[in-house]
Amino acid sequence: MKGYAGKFLRVDLSSGEITEAVFDEATLRGYIGGTGLGVKILYDETPPGVGWSDPENRLILASGPLGGSRIGGSGSYSVVTKGPLTEGATSTQANGFFGSFLRFSGFDGIILQGAASDWAYLYVADGKAELRDARHLLGKDTWQTEDAIKAELGYREATMSVVGIGPAGENLVRLAAIVGDKGHVAAHNGVGAVMGSKKLKAIAVARGKAGIDFSDPEGLSRVASQLFEVVKKSPVHDWGTLAFFMDYAVADGLPVKNYTTNYFLKGDARRQTFSKENIRSIGVAKSKPCWACRLNHIHHIKMPPGPCAGEVIEEPEYEGLAAWGPVTGNTDVQAAMVLADHVDKLGMDTNEAGWLIGLAMECYEKGFLDRGKTGGLEMTWGNFEATREMLSRVARREGLGDVLAEGVMRAAKALGAEGLGVYTRKGNSPRGHDHRLMWLELFDTAVSNTGTLETSRTMSRSQLGLSKLSNPFSPQEVAETVAKTKGAMEFWDSLVVCTFNHGQNLKLLVDGVRAATGWDFTVDEAMGMGRRCVNIMRLFNLRHGISPALDAPSPRYGSAPIDGPALGVSILTHWPDMVKNYYREMGWGEDGVPLPETLRGLGLETLVGDLPR
Repeated sequence: MKGYAGKFLRVDLSSGEITEAVFDEATLRGYIGGTGLGVKILYDETPPGVGWSDPENRLILASGPLGGSRIGGSGSYSVVTKGPLTEGATSTQANGFFGSFLRFSGFDGIILQGAASDWAYLYVADGKAELRDARHLLGKDTWQTEDAIKAELGYREATMSVVGIGPAGENLVRLAAIVGDKGHVAAHNGVGAVMGSKKLKAIAVARGKAGIDFSDPEGLSRVASQLFEVVKKSPVHDWGTLAFFMDYAVADGLPVKNYTTNYFLKGDARRQTFSKENIRSIGVAKSKPCWACRLNHIHHIKMPPGPCAGEVIEEPEYEGLAAWGPVTGNTDVQAAMVLADHVDKLGMDTNEAGWLIGLAMECYEKGFLDRGKTGGLEMTWGNFEATREMLSRVARREGLGDVLAEGVMRAAKALGAEGLGVYTRKGNSPRGHDHRLMWLELFDTAVSNTGTLETSRTMSRSQLGLSKLSNPFSPQEVAETVAKTKGAMEFWDSLVVCTFNHGQNLKLLVDGVRAATGWDFTVDEAMGMGRRCVNIMRLFNLRHGISPALDAPSPRYGSAPIDGPALGVSILTHWPDMVKNYYREMGWGEDGVPLPETLRGLGLETLVGDLPR
């Protein structure tokens, strides 16, 4: 099949058996790869009653038909599983080299099932795979694990991609992530904890010698060039999402001290130290691009003299800087940089971890916690040493860290501080923004099936024939826009290509699929494929006990800001009507359940019998 390696690895960790899975052309065209195929496999193979840590839960890591091509960032991969924060469907992506190297070794993806009797890692090279003993890797962070495996197997840095878990994943911390290629994180909804429940420390994939047989290689190269021409005009070309931090700061739009204010160093000269230019000037910066990427935004930085002198860290993206700066009340930019890197090495989602520490700090301030309960740590706003130690305790599940390791929602309940937690009622926390100023992302996060966004605030709606959102605080416009743009993100997460490199340009991505596969593929087909995924995940969650009543934010997440540009405005006033409109636009009943005719229209007639009665 043009555009595909043609098979998945299926690894049964319980028995140690490794086989191959092949999908026919109709399935590939209907689900593309990455998130799409992952969602289909998860639904088909993880029935109701299987918990996130059950050996029968599936963990799927997959590339797509553009993987390993000349399109920048096409070394990305998608992870799909049943996650521990929401105990529902999960889809999250990471960049780097893993997706392309996996394809060069002869596979489009890996299906993991069962659980090993003792710790192991998976080694893949040139069409073969084997499980190896990983007991000597226990306790190592994600960077140390990567270095140790490459040294053990005799590979240089550029010839192998290693993705794995740190101490957080080993200890089944609900916000654990899968981290690879020194800083590229599949973060959301605890996918690292699922990997840990299977006693799989890492997956090491050599850069194989197999080539991908694309239908029109020259056409695919033209698409790669056209995409680059689009994105090179964007600030992300040089800075990634770090480019936007100061814009939010100047507009009083940052999430500060666990949503208790929107003012971060307002009128203080220290705010400028958080600028992208200053951050890159700290220490010695070295560019570290992903597969085929011509952008200039990823750097490793050797820290200058000071408390963290000599440490090599990855330059933070916006969300890492937000979590370890404003969310936790930290005004020292170097401390924020080090903490963002520390979380990655421990193997945790920086977003959930930031809200978690922000919650602990507000609880400490308001008397829900004291030094007796924190194990002697002063969890005051911006306390760098206390934060770094508490994060390590979370990863090891020690003391209060064991409570916090359950994630923001469960920790807030355990501490008697539910009103202080920033989370959705399904159990996940949002990305590192103040979504009270960004209703589209707040609404989408709360109604999402995956534990993170399912649509994009920044995608040009004109691509779908939709008019521009005229009022970002219009309940009707926001709900309808979220529904009408569902499908696009699932499509590009099925290809799988870094969003910085494709600029969310649907037409060019569709042209890429046509060039890769030879199919007469269309934008409508792409959106239909994406909406198919959304509906399958919705049905998966319904079958696994996630009620539509949970399509809502926590009181703090949906609260009215006390200052800043959205002073006194709360989305909760409009929530019931917004959800009703969203369900209608999605082709779902008022109870939030997909209608039979909606499933049939998406080619999912075989799932109609699975609808709740």
